[in-house]
Amino acid sequence: MSAPSLAQAVAKRGWLSKMLKPVSNWYINAAGYRQMGLRTDDLISEEDENVLAALNRLPPKEAYDRIYRIRRATQLSLTHKLLPKNEWTTQEEDVPYLRPLIEQIEAEAAEKAALDTLTIVKN
Repeated sequence: MSAPSLAQAVAKRGWLSKMLKPVSNWYINAAGYRQMGLRTDDLISEEDENVLAALNRLPPKEAYDRIYRIRRATQLSLTHKLLPKNEWTTQEEDVPYLRPLIEQIEAEAAEKAALDTLTIVKN
């Protein structure tokens, strides 16, 4: 699930971060998912086992809100409309809620794999 990321390298270099921030904001606005009320984590595909496990760990209200946002966006897409500007997802509202769970599940799987391949050496 995890793809290589340059986020840490960009964050370490202030000049690079300042240079790429306008490009990042432009791309987010051009993608249009916030104009349909979606959050970034709503775009994660549910085909991976780790994502399915993370969805099962979501609190019921967060899971309901996620389904509501996706269904509303689907309806908007079918009718070729966007939400009114006051209902768009703002940058402050667009916080990761699923990605931390996915990272936790991947860390648990890596720990389990490490423990499963552990060899005991007797002296």
